[in-house]
Amino acid sequence: MQELVSEKVVSKRKKYFFPATANFYDKAPIIVGGSMQYLFDDAGNRYTDFFAGVSVMNCGHSNPEIIKDTVAQLEKLQHTTTLYLTNPNVDLAERLAQLLPGELTRTFFCVTGSEANEGAMALARLHTKKDGFIALTGGLHGRTHLTLSVTGIPMWRLDEKLMTENVFFIERPFSQQKSNEEMMETSINQLKNVLEEHGHRIAAMLVEPIQGNGGIIMYPQDYLKRVKALLEEYNVLLIVDEVQTGYGRTGKLFAIEHYDVVPDILVTAKALGNGIPISTFSTTEEIAMSFNKPSASTFGGNPVAATTALSVLNYLSEENLVEKSEQLGNYLKEKLDALESPFIQERRGCGLMQGLQIQAKDEGVSSAQITDMILEKMKDRGFFLGKNGLNRDVIAFQPPLVIQQEDIEEMLINLWEVLQELEL
Repeated sequence: MQELVSEKVVSKRKKYFFPATANFYDKAPIIVGGSMQYLFDDAGNRYTDFFAGVSVMNCGHSNPEIIKDTVAQLEKLQHTTTLYLTNPNVDLAERLAQLLPGELTRTFFCVTGSEANEGAMALARLHTKKDGFIALTGGLHGRTHLTLSVTGIPMWRLDEKLMTENVFFIERPFSQQKSNEEMMETSINQLKNVLEEHGHRIAAMLVEPIQGNGGIIMYPQDYLKRVKALLEEYNVLLIVDEVQTGYGRTGKLFAIEHYDVVPDILVTAKALGNGIPISTFSTTEEIAMSFNKPSASTFGGNPVAATTALSVLNYLSEENLVEKSEQLGNYLKEKLDALESPFIQERRGCGLMQGLQIQAKDEGVSSAQITDMILEKMKDRGFFLGKNGLNRDVIAFQPPLVIQQEDIEEMLINLWEVLQELEL
């Protein structure tokens, strides 16, 4: 019966969805329920979720403490617009001003990460009166035309006619062939060259503090400090894209804190709403004053989304989830570092955002194919893992921050057994 239901869903997807829409598994379960770190299919099977909807469900699936606040707001006032006054979004903006790094005290609410990154880029243009952008190879910043134009992952760029005239890509400070220090110097030198030639027309540089879809890539400790200093020489703003890393994912409330750098504009989304769509771009008082032409996002920071976000921030604090992310992340790191397999090339990341770079053992099977095999076998054992990387060959561990050490231990035992199976 399960197979027939799955076939029906797959058939409808093929008939009514765009062909761009895919799913991870050859034999994909139909997910019908969720509870904290667990998901359930229509056959009653339980899966421990180690992907969290790509770092969305930081506080867990259908978290009852958050849902009660969401439902209460739904029953009272579901939607209006920023043209009218409501309490939740101004309370949320005030709360974010207390939590964001540095002097980032002004926030504009949107719905998606793409929309927020687009807004941040528009803000940078308005403030600097310049229109160009610098971005890193391996970065992912959205699905709009402008954010696709600064996305440095070929498979996600979508359109061959994206904006190219005023977009300058530099190498990320990472390579599997060279040391990260060597790549940092390469990246910094490329940045200097771009700024020297085009700085007069560049508004901002966009970076993810940890590249998620790029393969869980962190930077050398001094990299972003050096980048920020160079940008300031040319009046170029730094936009930090925390869509995937924000709100405790990496063991800090915001991943940029790992580098001791304060950006000019910071973008968040995903985990802020714990499944209810909401996104933000935040900046300083001075820069915000440049965004003074009429603008609005119809659903941005609506009462339900804002109330949910406030509940999320309360839950993160009350349950010490940022600290738990750091502690469990250290445990996960230690255990992943200890895994020995001819299929494992490298472990990367921090907190509960970590990845295993998979490599091929034989010429006949690619690293991406091995990654898919691992995900399929782990799914059959009751675990959902993620995947990313430029070649789709990095296993991603990005569970809800409510995950328990016992869940991690059980997952690691099964992962080790799967790796051994594949060696045979």
